[in-house]
Amino acid sequence: MTSNPNQNRASSDHADGRFATLVFERDVAAPLSALWQSWTAPAARAVWAAPDPSVIVEFVEADTRVGGREISLCKAEGQPDVRCECGWLALQEAARSVNYEVVSIGGISQSAALVTADFSGTGDRSRLVVTVQLSSLARDMVAGYREGFEAGLGNLAAAAERTMVLQRVIGAPRDIVWNTWVNPETLPQWWGPDGFSCRTKRIDLRSGGEWVFDMIAADGTVFPNHHRYIEIRPQERLGYTLLWGEDGPKHADAWASFEEQDGATKVTLGMVFSTEAEFQQAKGFGAVELGLQTLGKLDRLVKSR
Repeated sequence: MTSNPNQNRASSDHADGRFATLVFERDVAAPLSALWQSWTAPAARAVWAAPDPSVIVEFVEADTRVGGREISLCKAEGQPDVRCECGWLALQEAARSVNYEVVSIGGISQSAALVTADFSGTGDRSRLVVTVQLSSLARDMVAGYREGFEAGLGNLAAAAERTMVLQRVIGAPRDIVWNTWVNPETLPQWWGPDGFSCRTKRIDLRSGGEWVFDMIAADGTVFPNHHRYIEIRPQERLGYTLLWGEDGPKHADAWASFEEQDGATKVTLGMVFSTEAEFQQAKGFGAVELGLQTLGKLDRLVKSR
């Protein structure tokens, strides 16, 4: 979260009965790429979506691309489920997103809104301005929107500030890069930094599957790993959790996305670490450089095939 509360504000620029325009601003101590990925990547959105710990957010559908939609259910004990449908209308990477949002309870629409998010930043600082043009339908939703967005953007800022994003353009078509990633024979060949090898115990590369393996350094040091796959969307993205060893504690929620780029493939690998301390520890031992080495090994493998 930001350190200066005076830089985080929500205002109602216009309110007239059932219609209102709400503006929310956040300064975030994270690079623009981390804030953008935290806002758009489904695996990251699942981390910060719940406004408070008493609410469980279940994602029924998530397709973050123009024309795609996201459907989630907010569940709170003793309350009816709240359904939120979000449809993506515009996505300009690290610059702007526009989406519609319809909130309903028991099949009755409560509100409709147009949400515009503008992004800017330099270095390790970024800024988000969200404008919500709200129409309350079944009841006045202004206070609920203001409270929900304030809480959600606070969670978003905290998540972005412990998010690591790695990107590389791989010199091969997307289908080849994807198949090299999700093939149980080739994945262990390139995963890990230079000088590391993988020893697989179990591997099942599908939604609900897992990869239990050891990463072995050049000096023989063994690092137990466990990936649990939450979602695999062929040739587009995969989402998974990282555990410290088999069935160990979770240390990050992660995702990889694949985008065609002039015959090559832009790969984005993102991780929201479970705590700020784990994020700082990872940065301290060079996780960014080591992760880029891993993507470099993927690049070399696909070019050699």
